[in-house]
Amino acid sequence: MAETIIHWFMNTMAGLPEELIVFVVSMIPIVELRGGIICSSLLHLPLWRGVLFCLLGNAIPVPFILLFITPIFTWLKKTRLFRPLVERLEERSLGKSEQIRRVEFLGLALFVGIPLPGTGAWTGSLIAALLDIRFRKALPAVYLGLLIATVIMCVVSYFIPWLITSVI
Repeated sequence: MAETIIHWFMNTMAGLPEELIVFVVSMIPIVELRGGIICSSLLHLPLWRGVLFCLLGNAIPVPFILLFITPIFTWLKKTRLFRPLVERLEERSLGKSEQIRRVEFLGLALFVGIPLPGTGAWTGSLIAALLDIRFRKALPAVYLGLLIATVIMCVVSYFIPWLITSVI
């Protein structure tokens, strides 16, 4: 699914600067930095430029999610239309929060950093907000997780393909 979204963005945004495409892809929930690094690699951006724009794109929404998602959810739950959606989002996010509850900082950093489906900066920030983890603790944990995810995804998207083409 993430690959389909990435290709759609690459086709839709064709003609725009590649860095902007990578930046926007990295801001999108679900795809996030992981998709941005893959997109960057597919666009043949140099590693450092791809990483820079992916990190910026995925890092920008984090403080806003941490600060504003709880009041937004509270407000949305007062409406009949959005209540079921918000409750489902809260339930799914909190269902993934057990490891974060035990060791807040490290748990949150690893949750964001290990590239598995349903993890990432958006979900990690949402969980941190719902668990009332203090902003001063949650923000650095999510950003550390982004750095971990960056290293893993760079190995998968840049180093392994380079290694394969170098050997062959």
